[in-house]
Amino acid sequence: MVGMIILLALIGMAVLAPLLAPYDPYNLDSLGESMQGPTAEHWLGTDEVGRDLFSLNIYGARISLLIGFCCAFISILIGTVVGLLAGYFGGWIDDLLMRVTDLFIVIPRLPLVLITVAVLGASLFNMILVIGILIWAGTARIIRVQTLSLKKRQFVERARSLGASHFHIVRRHILPNVMPLVFANTVLVIATSIYLESTVSFLGLGDPTHISWGMILHYAFVSLAMAFEAYWYLIPPGVMIVLAVLSFTMCGYALDEVLNPKLRQRR
Repeated sequence: MVGMIILLALIGMAVLAPLLAPYDPYNLDSLGESMQGPTAEHWLGTDEVGRDLFSLNIYGARISLLIGFCCAFISILIGTVVGLLAGYFGGWIDDLLMRVTDLFIVIPRLPLVLITVAVLGASLFNMILVIGILIWAGTARIIRVQTLSLKKRQFVERARSLGASHFHIVRRHILPNVMPLVFANTVLVIATSIYLESTVSFLGLGDPTHISWGMILHYAFVSLAMAFEAYWYLIPPGVMIVLAVLSFTMCGYALDEVLNPKLRQRR
């Protein structure tokens, strides 16, 4: 419940950003004094160009959450398809797909994301595409194990004996039974995506035309906010990243406990 409350608050903040933010950070006419501390007009102060940091953090939720959801969609789609194919058909198909999956698991994610984004260019689309493609391996492993168990069940054997095609069995019998795991894993993948995006943006490879929490931290360190003890610049985006990752992680584990019979028995 705590994770869900935080998550709903963050989503509401992203959706209602134009109504909640006192200033439009994309409007150059709303600039104030640079590196100003918290005041009645600017609750969290201003950045190095005079933008209101409270508004920046509110609008940053939009891009950070958008990247998290889009990356999770790409990752879950690839991981589910690979896991279903490997688990259902087995044999050389399983061996080939699992060796590719192992490759994506052992390769360090962050360096690969940094190199790929640097080569392709720092844009929002490239960020989403790269992160989504590189974090599907864990999902594929989970779906494969569940598929291996399901394809030996009696209802699948009956469907096969009645002449059902492989596509029909996977679509009507296997996929609906692995969807609970897909939903639970999706929430955890969103948290991973937000964390990776924040790290990449903080290191200077984010899209400078869009405001995210990671980009705010990047601008804070570039403008030497730590040297000026501008805590109002550094702390809020970091807190938002922690809250977002924590809320998705808590919801993911809660869903896993609800949907996983073994975890329910332990409780």
